[in-house]
Amino acid sequence: MRIVIVGAGAVGSLLGASLTEGGNSVLLVGRPDHVAAIRAHGLTVSGPRPRVVPLEAAPGVPPGTDCDVVMITTKTFDLARASTELAHALSARPTLLLQNGLGVVPLAKRALGEGGWPDPTPYLVQGVNSIPATWVGPGEVRETGLGEILLPVPGEAGPAAGAARLFRMVLDGAKVAVEAVPEFEREVWRKVLLNAAINPVTAARGVTNGELLKEPLRTEALRLLGEALAVARSAGFDFTSEEVTRDFERVARATADNRSSMLQDIDRGRPTEIDAISGEILREATRYGLDLPGTRAIVAEVAARAARGPSRPQPS
Repeated sequence: MRIVIVGAGAVGSLLGASLTEGGNSVLLVGRPDHVAAIRAHGLTVSGPRPRVVPLEAAPGVPPGTDCDVVMITTKTFDLARASTELAHALSARPTLLLQNGLGVVPLAKRALGEGGWPDPTPYLVQGVNSIPATWVGPGEVRETGLGEILLPVPGEAGPAAGAARLFRMVLDGAKVAVEAVPEFEREVWRKVLLNAAINPVTAARGVTNGELLKEPLRTEALRLLGEALAVARSAGFDFTSEEVTRDFERVARATADNRSSMLQDIDRGRPTEIDAISGEILREATRYGLDLPGTRAIVAEVAARAARGPSRPQPS
């Protein structure tokens, strides 16, 4: 299978390594310094299974690139730009979206349409990713825990049912943990709830995920989780407090050594997804007349911290 991965950050790069090791031909599209390092030395993957994986890499999708499927692993705030550029370079083909937040598919659909795809609907599949990875520096990422990718069951994927089957086959064939689940929108909300509790607190406090299991950070994270839960319930998703608390503890424990993607962005002086995650929850809350003081406060705090620049020395 010939695969283009647009957005070669920590997750996209690690996924590219796994898919290559599974026998696929992968082109990683990322920042010039990362691309140059991969071209020169391969992608270094540190962690429990250290290795160097030879990969093709480019700073953009060359027009007319020969590929079977595309995976977009950019941050949510870059999804529209990446989708439009992709549509300019390639004709329509199955495309997997692995962004955080709500409204991912409509956003990509509009951008791909503006870029020239006549009807992106049959090609777009959203996935929920919980595979943790840490950016080390150009040409290197670290595996930091266990996770999986969730996809909609084909019967709920509508016109994209064929694409959903294809992506499950591709990921499973490369031994990437993947599961097709019913009530997929519920799983999207579950990930949003976890992101709303874990990412902002780790980013604001500069701690790994596992530190959220200790007080007082646990109480702070669970307050945000409770506010987001009120919005999810108003939107029609009947999570219980016990259920989402168990989810929070399970994920924080499984990814204890991971620096959340939001904290990694602050470390590197890059924009964060605070607006796509917590900001979107605040916008949804307004629709239902809900006030979320904790979420409002953490959004402002993360934005202020990001504006101050990197929180620790960066790799050269």
